[in-house]
Amino acid sequence: MILPALTSVTFRKLAPEEVVALAAGSGLKGIEWGGDIHVPPGRPEMARRVRALTRSAGLEVSSYGSYYRAGHPETGPFEAVLETALELEAPAIRIWAGRRASAEADPAYRAAVTADVVRVCRLAAAAGRTVAFEYHANTLTDESLSARRLLLEADQSNLRTYWQPPNGLGLGESLQSLKAILPWLSNLHVFYWNPDGKSRRPLAEGTGLWRRYLSVAYAVPGRHYAILEFVMDDAPENFRLDALTLLGWLEELRPPEYQI
Repeated sequence: MILPALTSVTFRKLAPEEVVALAAGSGLKGIEWGGDIHVPPGRPEMARRVRALTRSAGLEVSSYGSYYRAGHPETGPFEAVLETALELEAPAIRIWAGRRASAEADPAYRAAVTADVVRVCRLAAAAGRTVAFEYHANTLTDESLSARRLLLEADQSNLRTYWQPPNGLGLGESLQSLKAILPWLSNLHVFYWNPDGKSRRPLAEGTGLWRRYLSVAYAVPGRHYAILEFVMDDAPENFRLDALTLLGWLEELRPPEYQI
């Protein structure tokens, strides 16, 4: 099952109440709360308040979007991230696979990141939570072979990865990258950029691409979220249009056995 959601970092300048109102008013089902502005780690009272706002609007907390980078303790402590995710009642915690591009990571760096991934996954597992990588440039999950290697070497049952279309890749290569990490797929970050990767466009312009990506993702059992991220001009009106587009795709592509 794939449910439509919003990541709160799309609207960093808005208060949590406004983010909730936008998501609920646009027919979405969940919110990924970001750990940079809206729900910083180590602020349990804020996490509880945001959780209550989310639930009262009939929405789910899809995940906690932390900025913890494995292998970099200065971005932690992960224990505070985990505590905040528990107060938020987020089922999954998003982390980053280091801060080096996979092509620039030597064996020692990969080993340090992998060891820390194992550590945080074990902490999260003890609390009944999953951990999922951001699929992003300048990390060890910047392309599918490196991401698969990290997932396999860490080898934790509660470890997953997000996916988003890598900048600069065409449809065929993007589909290959998605299929390569499909057994570990958590959620998807949904957006559409110009082919130059420098400017945002209405999501509807990416219909031909995203229909293919979502069709592949629907093959993965379990509950997943298609999370709207970048919006043209950071404008709420453009977000509402993108939400309508996403809802239409999910309704059209949803297999008969899945019902919201």
